[in-house]
Amino acid sequence: MLQVREDNAAAFEELVSRYQVRLVTVFENMVGRRSMAEDLAQEVFLRIYRARKRYVAGSRFSTWLYRIAHNVASNARRSLARRKEVNVVAQSNGELSAQPLTHMVQEASGLMPTRQVDQLERAKIVRAAMESLNERQRMALLLSKFEGMSYEEIANSMELSVSAIKSLLSRARVNLKDILAPYFQEGVLPESVGEVLEHNTQEGTNQEGGER
Repeated sequence: MLQVREDNAAAFEELVSRYQVRLVTVFENMVGRRSMAEDLAQEVFLRIYRARKRYVAGSRFSTWLYRIAHNVASNARRSLARRKEVNVVAQSNGELSAQPLTHMVQEASGLMPTRQVDQLERAKIVRAAMESLNERQRMALLLSKFEGMSYEEIANSMELSVSAIKSLLSRARVNLKDILAPYFQEGVLPESVGEVLEHNTQEGTNQEGGER
């Protein structure tokens, strides 16, 4: 990033190469749309480039990057909410994030399925469960599990205290366990997740109709 500050184009390309896929993964699980996730990732890199002259080396670059990403995601979700167009479960191919997300949620919640479940079905349920978390819980969990960031780094990225981050992660794990336990153990679909899936099906049908 110090090289980017000196207008080194190759250094900026290297940053994009290193972080683009990771950013898209986080955004996809925040806003639920692959195409929008890609656009938001580009917005983050644009903001970084515009702010390059003001960059000061201090904490890890990734901490600064995800602070910008958190702000971009928050703005995007508020915009979607105002237009009532939130697509809560991603309809992309999903190979990039569905499997890691499933493992992440199982690890975070401490739950493992006690019955055989179709992999695609499980991925949809897990995505819906993640969507049921509030924005801060979801972002903290993604940064913790996907990015392996420490409490301090997440706190800096989200501009919260370390104690607040610990509380967010604790509540996120409890909430995921409460949501997913009936499904993983007995096949009972939680009401909140069912509503998310139904909403997603309706959105998908509307989008297909519009495309035709």
